[in-house]
Amino acid sequence: MDILSSRIILRPGDYEATLAFYRDALGLAIAREYPGGTVLFAGQSSIEVAAHGGSGEPSHFGGAIWLQVRDIADAAAELARAGVRVDREPKREPWGLLEMWIADPDGVPIVLVEVPAEHPLRRDSR
Repeated sequence: MDILSSRIILRPGDYEATLAFYRDALGLAIAREYPGGTVLFAGQSSIEVAAHGGSGEPSHFGGAIWLQVRDIADAAAELARAGVRVDREPKREPWGLLEMWIADPDGVPIVLVEVPAEHPLRRDSR
């Protein structure tokens, strides 16, 4: 199977609050809008915030959104300026990545990750 792109689809309880969080607080650019939703660029992936399916209650999403950032300290400072609450401050994990956790307005966990230069994900394995 060839996967050419990926997308995370969210069906939030409060479409406007969730869209404002991703677009304004995280600063993600809009890829396209359609009746009932907005697709945002998120690195090599995208995030779709769908207005349909929102019943006013938080969705029950069992995973997390993983977003790689260039510099975790810069990301933390930018989020602080935007007033975003940090659930877990940046720290190096046993697997070598620098991670910080936040959540969107519906409580969906978001892991912001910096891949250090010496980490195996940064090495050319060819």
